[in-house]
Amino acid sequence: MDLLAIHRPSPSFRAQLKAIKRWGRQAPSNLSDIRQPVLVANGENDRMVPSQNTLDLAARLPQSELVPLYPDAGHGGIFQYHDEFVTRALGFLES
Repeated sequence: MDLLAIHRPSPSFRAQLKAIKRWGRQAPSNLSDIRQPVLVANGENDRMVPSQNTLDLAARLPQSELVPLYPDAGHGGIFQYHDEFVTRALGFLES
Protein backbone atom coordinates (compact mmCIF):
# COMPACT_ATOMS: atom_id res chain seq x y z
CA MET A 1 0.00 0.00 0.00
CA ASP A 2 1.38 3.40 -0.98
CA LEU A 3 0.99 5.48 2.19
CA LEU A 4 2.02 8.64 0.36
CA ALA A 5 -0.86 8.22 -2.07
CA ILE A 6 -3.29 7.96 0.84
CA HIS A 7 -2.07 11.19 2.43
CA ARG A 8 -1.51 13.17 -0.77
CA PRO A 9 -4.35 15.67 -1.27
CA SER A 10 -6.22 15.25 -4.52
CA PRO A 11 -6.18 18.04 -7.12
CA SER A 12 -9.82 18.82 -6.35
CA PHE A 13 -9.07 19.12 -2.63
CA ARG A 14 -6.16 21.48 -3.33
CA ALA A 15 -8.38 23.55 -5.65
CA GLN A 16 -11.00 23.83 -2.90
CA LEU A 17 -8.39 25.01 -0.41
CA LYS A 18 -7.17 27.65 -2.88
CA ALA A 19 -10.76 28.85 -3.41
CA ILE A 20 -11.33 29.13 0.34
CA LYS A 21 -8.10 31.08 0.74
CA ARG A 22 -9.10 33.51 -2.05
CA TRP A 23 -12.57 33.89 -0.56
CA GLY A 24 -11.07 34.70 2.84
CA ARG A 25 -9.11 37.61 1.36
CA GLN A 26 -12.10 39.28 -0.30
CA ALA A 27 -13.87 42.31 1.08
CA PRO A 28 -17.32 41.40 2.43
CA SER A 29 -20.17 41.74 -0.04
CA ASN A 30 -22.58 44.64 0.37
CA LEU A 31 -25.80 43.04 1.57
CA SER A 32 -27.64 46.24 2.45
CA ASP A 33 -29.89 46.00 -0.62
CA ILE A 34 -31.34 42.65 0.47
CA ARG A 35 -34.69 43.57 2.02
CA GLN A 36 -36.12 40.06 2.35
CA PRO A 37 -36.36 38.89 5.98
CA VAL A 38 -33.67 36.31 6.71
CA LEU A 39 -33.37 33.92 9.63
CA VAL A 40 -29.70 33.31 10.44
CA ALA A 41 -28.70 30.29 12.54
CA ASN A 42 -25.50 28.43 13.36
CA GLY A 43 -23.71 26.52 16.11
CA GLU A 44 -21.12 28.22 18.26
CA ASN A 45 -18.42 25.74 17.23
CA ASP A 46 -18.87 25.50 13.46
CA ARG A 47 -15.65 24.49 11.72
CA MET A 48 -17.05 24.79 8.18
CA VAL A 49 -18.55 28.29 8.50
CA PRO A 50 -16.87 30.09 11.38
CA SER A 51 -19.46 31.29 13.87
CA GLN A 52 -18.07 34.82 13.62
CA ASN A 53 -19.13 34.80 9.95
CA THR A 54 -22.69 34.07 11.09
CA LEU A 55 -22.68 37.09 13.37
CA ASP A 56 -21.20 39.23 10.60
CA LEU A 57 -23.81 38.01 8.10
CA ALA A 58 -26.66 38.81 10.47
CA ALA A 59 -25.23 42.27 11.13
CA ARG A 60 -24.96 43.08 7.42
CA LEU A 61 -28.46 41.91 6.44
CA PRO A 62 -30.92 44.73 7.24
CA GLN A 63 -33.89 42.41 7.84
CA SER A 64 -32.10 39.57 9.58
CA GLU A 65 -33.16 37.79 12.70
CA LEU A 66 -30.29 36.04 14.44
CA VAL A 67 -30.98 32.85 16.33
CA PRO A 68 -28.57 32.85 19.29
CA LEU A 69 -25.67 30.55 18.43
CA TYR A 70 -26.45 27.05 19.60
CA PRO A 71 -24.07 26.03 22.40
CA ASP A 72 -21.84 23.00 21.91
CA ALA A 73 -23.04 22.74 18.31
CA GLY A 74 -21.23 22.79 15.02
CA HIS A 75 -22.33 23.13 11.42
CA GLY A 76 -25.37 20.95 12.11
CA GLY A 77 -26.63 23.07 15.00
CA ILE A 78 -30.12 23.25 13.55
CA PHE A 79 -30.24 19.44 13.63
CA GLN A 80 -28.68 19.14 17.07
CA TYR A 81 -31.27 21.64 18.36
CA HIS A 82 -34.04 20.51 16.03
CA ASP A 83 -37.03 21.25 18.28
CA GLU A 84 -35.84 24.74 19.21
CA PHE A 85 -34.93 25.58 15.62
CA VAL A 86 -38.20 24.35 14.11
CA THR A 87 -40.19 26.38 16.66
CA ARG A 88 -38.10 29.47 15.87
CA ALA A 89 -38.25 28.93 12.08
CA LEU A 90 -42.03 28.44 12.08
CA GLY A 91 -42.48 31.61 14.13
CA PHE A 92 -40.22 33.46 11.71
CA LEU A 93 -42.17 32.20 8.69
CA GLU A 94 -45.51 33.11 10.26
CA SER A 95 -44.42 36.70 10.99
